[in-house]
Order: sequence, then C-alpha cells, then structure tokens
Amino acid sequence: MSETSTPQGFDDILEANRDYASTFTSGGFDGIAKAGIGIVTCMDSRIEPLKMLGLELGDAKIFRNPGARMSDNALEALVLGVHLLNVKRIMIVPHTRCAVGTNSEELIREKVSESAGVDVTWHPFNVVTDQVKSLGMDVHRVRSHPLIPETVQVGGFMYDVDTGLLDQKF
Repeated sequence: MSETSTPQGFDDILEANRDYASTFTSGGFDGIAKAGIGIVTCMDSRIEPLKMLGLELGDAKIFRNPGARMSDNALEALVLGVHLLNVKRIMIVPHTRCAVGTNSEELIREKVSESAGVDVTWHPFNVVTDQVKSLGMDVHRVRSHPLIPETVQVGGFMYDVDTGLLDQKF
C-alpha cells in the first residue's frame, strides 16, 4: 500500500474529517490549557470530557485510559501538563457502569480470549474492584508525586453515565 492510499474501511471517517476541516477555525492555537484543567478519565465513549465540564476546545489537557486509572503514562501526562501546559487543577474522573470497574479480571480475560481466539491469561487488564477506594489511591498518588506541586488542586470525581452528573469523592 502506498503512503497516499488508505484502507476502504476509513472512507466515511475521512469524509467526515474533510467536512470538519472545511469549517475548522482553531489552527495556530498553542495547545496550552486555557482553563488550567487536566483531566484523567476513562476511554468510555459515553464521556464527553469538555462538554460535561462546560469547557471548550483548548481549555483542558485530557488523558483517557480504561478505568481512568493513574497509570505511569497518565502521571507523566499530568507532570507535563503542570510544568509545560498551564495545568493548575487536576480532575480524576472514573464513571459508573465501567467495564473494568464492574467485571472481574477473570471475566475480562475470558471475554478477550474468546474475541481474540487466543489465551490471554498472561495479560493484565487491571480491573478495579472498588472504584472509590481506587480513586482515593489515585488522588493520593498525584498529590504525593514530587513533580506535582502542592499548589496544584487535585480532585477525585465519579461521573454518572446515566445522569451526566459529577460527584466529588476526594
């Protein structure tokens, strides 16, 4: 396949992107978080991080992963956000009815093994057995990190995918 050809499976996406680009007016923006917010949330498609907080494009730095966990990569993103991208407040936002918060490691491995057609018992999926407890540990991990100054506010919130409301836990 040449560099200019694309798989047929993305034609609809590329067409939608051309429509988007035809009215795009945000070019040249510097990428600094204008509202000073850093968000770690789940990859779940029911979550619209900017909209749920009344923010706009460019207001926040967003890192998404399964379960909104404070992985090493998420922490790295926050450190960079704080020191290079104007992040002054950090929100960690898991959500209700999360697959990694409501299934066992065994069940997720079973489902992935079935879908992949191979044994995946060797792969960790890092399920969360107690979302609130895990959220508290993640908030503590950020607050106690030597590269996150005490001046940065860190909060832990649970997002309800059925009501759209945030509930601050920490």
